[in-house]
Amino acid sequence: MDVATYRSVEDLEAAAGVELGPTDWFVMEQARIDTFADATEDHQWIHVDPQRAADGPFGTTIAHGFLTLSLVPYFANQLRDLENVAMGINYGLNKVRFPTPVPVGSRMRGRATLLSVERIDGGNAPAAQLVNQVSIEIENVAKPACVAEMVSRIYFAS
Repeated sequence: MDVATYRSVEDLEAAAGVELGPTDWFVMEQARIDTFADATEDHQWIHVDPQRAADGPFGTTIAHGFLTLSLVPYFANQLRDLENVAMGINYGLNKVRFPTPVPVGSRMRGRATLLSVERIDGGNAPAAQLVNQVSIEIENVAKPACVAEMVSRIYFAS
């Protein structure tokens, strides 16, 4: 997998509209689902009870939508390497959808497209607000598990 490297706001501006990916495969394991359930106090049976879920609508347990969403930065960071950065922050999300549930044991991977780059005040250093669309796909499934527009701010070293 090739990783794109960016060293400046200008590099990012030149990359707008370019899709990167896919990443390497990532397996959704029940232990991760259970840990997420404990961290968020969301113990709904479709996530944490394999016996009951076997007779449920998905035939097995599924990952929480927000667990899948929480992997967006993981996948995006596999595709881009930002150098000369003093600080990066998550600024929010514009839009999030979960078109397909993620069954336990699924192999997932990500793709990302830098939708926009807006220069912002970084004090004495260049800075930009980025909007990335990240799609998480499941092996052999037509619809993605998650599509999110992630907004972040990058402050380059002066």
